[in-house]
Amino acid sequence: MNNENTVGPLRIASQGYFFVGGRYVESGGGQVRMGQMHVEYQIPEDQRHAWPIVLMAGNTQSGLNYTGTPDGREGWAQFFLRHGYAVYVVDQPSRARSAHNTREEEMRVVPSRMIERYFTAPKLTALWPEAALHTQWPGTGVAGDPVFDQYMDQVYPSLAQTPLQEQLSRDAGAALLDRIGPAILLTHSQAGAHGWLIADARPGQVKAIIAIEPSGPPVYELSLASAAMARDSTRADSREGWNDDGAMTKPFGLAASALTYDPPVLDGQTLTFAKQGTPATAKSVGGWLQAEPARKLAHLRDVPVLVVTGEASYHASYDERTVDYLEQAGVKTTHIKLAEHGIHGNGHMMMLELNNRDIAAVAEKWLQDTLVR
Repeated sequence: MNNENTVGPLRIASQGYFFVGGRYVESGGGQVRMGQMHVEYQIPEDQRHAWPIVLMAGNTQSGLNYTGTPDGREGWAQFFLRHGYAVYVVDQPSRARSAHNTREEEMRVVPSRMIERYFTAPKLTALWPEAALHTQWPGTGVAGDPVFDQYMDQVYPSLAQTPLQEQLSRDAGAALLDRIGPAILLTHSQAGAHGWLIADARPGQVKAIIAIEPSGPPVYELSLASAAMARDSTRADSREGWNDDGAMTKPFGLAASALTYDPPVLDGQTLTFAKQGTPATAKSVGGWLQAEPARKLAHLRDVPVLVVTGEASYHASYDERTVDYLEQAGVKTTHIKLAEHGIHGNGHMMMLELNNRDIAAVAEKWLQDTLVR
């Protein structure tokens, strides 16, 4: 394990934890709490920014993604603390320290082989062309390696019902903002949808969103990518097939749950989408936008958004479609492709990878350039 620290002491003025968003429900033989979200916070002595950062992890992940790395280095929570931000690290409802207490919902468990193929050692199976560029995971990235085993130990069962997870995270996130005031959201993967929904639920309270490879692409899943999860033999050595649509999982464009559009989507109405064609050999897959004239995301129009994409991630071929959708809906969006900034070899779990501080620095610079104090 690499436990070397290359920075000095971190001075904290206050720290602690609390829960938000819980309610009582009946389950089995008695009353339990559901929907609560664990929040761990630290306030640096040298707090230099008015708005704190809320760190939200992706599917099957927890706040541990930000409080350290499996090989013992500092995480993004410490990075932002050192740069003068108060930091709030959450575990989404029904995951990790935000206990799942009812019996009715199905839980999803992710096997180690899928973690290897998609997060830690994608070049071994090459399910997408950019996988060969992956170099930044510490260790071999396969089961039995001590760093991988440490990481696998922090992968949690998660709610299988995407709309329910979105709604619980939205409500708990809104309750968090009600308690701490305006904040910056930093989301990853599945939590990308949660960030849009929280900003929608609390207009004016989200001052910026840093979306690390947010849930995508818009509207439809990609059928080849979904099928590849289940088959060792499936490879993606070319772009052919990546345009094929799977299920419609985001009927509100960026989420399964309702977002506020202008003009509004009235009861009984649905959004209308149009396919965007892209050649099979292009560097990004085709995708879906709204049919014109496009509605605007009413509560996100004034929220600056940064989307960050790693060079070797499976998101490299479709995050641009998420950016297109945001921009069409009137959201001020910056897309940083790390390779274009000299940061190479990153996969989807970039906050845990060897150059995680370099990536955090790019995001923090965007904050400084974007937000007016």
